Amino acid sequence: MENDAAIFCYTTVMSFREPLRKFFKGDILDDPATLETYSHDASLFEIKPQMVVFPKDTGDVEKLVAWAAESKDKKISLTARSAGTDMSGGPLTESIVADFTRYFNHIIKIGEDYAITQPGVFYRDFERETLKHDLLMPSYPASREICTVGGMAANNSGGEKTLAYGKTEQYVTGLKVVLRDGKEYAFGPVSKAELEKRIKKKTLEGEIYRRVYKLVKDNFELLQKAKPRVSKNSAGYFLWNVWDGQTFDLTKLFVGSQGTLGLITEIKYRLIHPKKHSAMVALFLKDTEQLADIIEKVLSFKPESFESYDDNTMKLAIRFLPELLKTMKAKNLLALGWQFLPELWMAITGGIPKLVLIAEFTDDSEQAAQEKAGQAAAALKQFKIPIRVMKNERESRKYWVIRRESFNLLRRHVRGRRTAPFIDDMVVQPEKLPVFLPKLNEILKNYPSLVYTVAGHVGDGNFHIIPLMDMSDPKSREIIPELSERVYKLVFEFGGSTTGEHNDGLIRSPYLKEMYGEKVYKLFEEVKQIFDPEGIFNPGKKVGSSLEYALKHLVKNS
Repeated sequence: MENDAAIFCYTTVMSFREPLRKFFKGDILDDPATLETYSHDASLFEIKPQMVVFPKDTGDVEKLVAWAAESKDKKISLTARSAGTDMSGGPLTESIVADFTRYFNHIIKIGEDYAITQPGVFYRDFERETLKHDLLMPSYPASREICTVGGMAANNSGGEKTLAYGKTEQYVTGLKVVLRDGKEYAFGPVSKAELEKRIKKKTLEGEIYRRVYKLVKDNFELLQKAKPRVSKNSAGYFLWNVWDGQTFDLTKLFVGSQGTLGLITEIKYRLIHPKKHSAMVALFLKDTEQLADIIEKVLSFKPESFESYDDNTMKLAIRFLPELLKTMKAKNLLALGWQFLPELWMAITGGIPKLVLIAEFTDDSEQAAQEKAGQAAAALKQFKIPIRVMKNERESRKYWVIRRESFNLLRRHVRGRRTAPFIDDMVVQPEKLPVFLPKLNEILKNYPSLVYTVAGHVGDGNFHIIPLMDMSDPKSREIIPELSERVYKLVFEFGGSTTGEHNDGLIRSPYLKEMYGEKVYKLFEEVKQIFDPEGIFNPGKKVGSSLEYALKHLVKNS
C-alpha cells in the first residue's frame, strides 16, 4: 500500500509539473530536501507538500491560480508562504506551496507616510529602508528579524508597539490580490458612492463586493456583537471591520485571512514617524495579587510598550547568559555582563521574581522620555515592589533581549524536547488578569511534567505560553487537545480570544465555532464560499478545519 501511495504521489507530481512548465516562468521544485524544508514552519506540525513553486511575477501568479481553478478535479490547492515563521501551521499543505520570498521581494515605493511593497520582503530589510525616511511600520512581531511583511498582513501581526500603535490591520491601506479567476484586483477603502458602482459590475469583483456587502449589512448587529472585546485579535475573518456605514474596505477581510481568500501580490502600508528616544521602567513582582492595579497605573502614563516575562524566562536568561550577551552583539562582553549584576544580585538575595514587567516611554527628546519614566516610577512606589528606572537606552536593551530571545533559547538548548506552541497566544482584557491568571495556573498545575515559559504583552492582556514537550512521547500528544480545550474554555469564559496575533492555522481553527458561535461561524463559511468555492486557497484553515487532521500531523519527534 505504501508503494502504491508513493507511485500515486509521484504520478500526481509529474502531472503537475508538465502543465506548469508550459506557462510558469518561476522555479518549480519537488526534490526531497525542498519538500522536507517546506513540511515545517515554527509550529508543531509536519505536512509534506507535493511541490514548491516560486512565482516570478504577477503574471505567474495569475496563470498559476487560473490553472489550479481549472484543475479542480485533481484537488490542486495553493498555499502562500513567505518566511515560514508562522506558529499555527498556516503555510503547511499537502498540495502546492507558492513561496514569495525568492522573486516578490522588492520595495516598490516609499512615500511621505506610506510604502508600497511586495509580500516577500523581509521586515528587517523593509524597516532599514523606511527608517532612512524617518518612517516605521510599528506592528512588527517578536520575529521581526526573520519574518516578512506579507506574513505580517496574512496573520494580522502585532508586537511590542501594538499597545500604542495598534496591529497590522490598521496600517494596510491597499492590497493587490489575485482572485480565483486568475486576475489581479486592487482593493482599498471605498466610499458609499464608489461601492454602489462596484456592486453593479458584471465581473467577479462586482460579485464579491455585492455578496460581501449584503452579508455584512444583513448581519451588522450580529457581527458587531461578535467582535471580541479585547485590544487585539487574529481569530476568524474580521467581518465587523469591513463596513462602518460610510466606508467599505475589503482589505480588512484579507488581512488576517492566512491566504484563504486569494494570493496577495502587493501591499500598501501606512507608516508613522517613530519617537526618537525611549526610557524604561522595570518592575519585579513576587506574585500577581496587585497586577491589575499596577497595570492600570502604568497604562495611565501611556507607555509605548508594556511587556512581561516570567520566572522561567528569567532562569533561562541567567542559565544561558553568555549566549544572551553574544546576541546583544557587543564588542566588550565583560562590560556588558556587568549590566546584569543587579538582576543576578536580586535573584541571589530575594529570589527570582514571579513576573518581570517592562514599560517603555518614548518622546522626541531623551530628557522628556526620562521624565515620563520617572513620573511613572514615582507613582508606582505605592505598591512597595522593586522598581528600576534605566539610566539610558543601552541599559534597557538587555530586558528587550531577554523578552525577545526566550523562545529561541528554548528551541536551541532543551534536549529531548521541543517548543510546543498550542496555547501560545491567548488574550483577555488586562483588568481581568488577576482573576484569570490564577485560574490559568490552576489548570497548568494539573500537568506537573510540563515545562514552559510565559511572556507577553501585559498591557494588552496577551500572553504567550510556550511548553516544552517530547513529541515522541504519546502522553505529550494526548496533553495537547486536552489542555487546549481546558485553557480555551477559560479564555471564552473571560470573553477573550484564542489568538491575539499568531492567527488560527491548523492549531486554532477548530475552536472558532466555539469562540464565535454557530451563526457567526456560518458567516465565516459563507465568506470562504464567496471568494473560494472550489477550495483552492489554503484549505483547512479558518473554516473546514479538523482537530483530528491537525493532531494526525503533529511532528513525530523532538
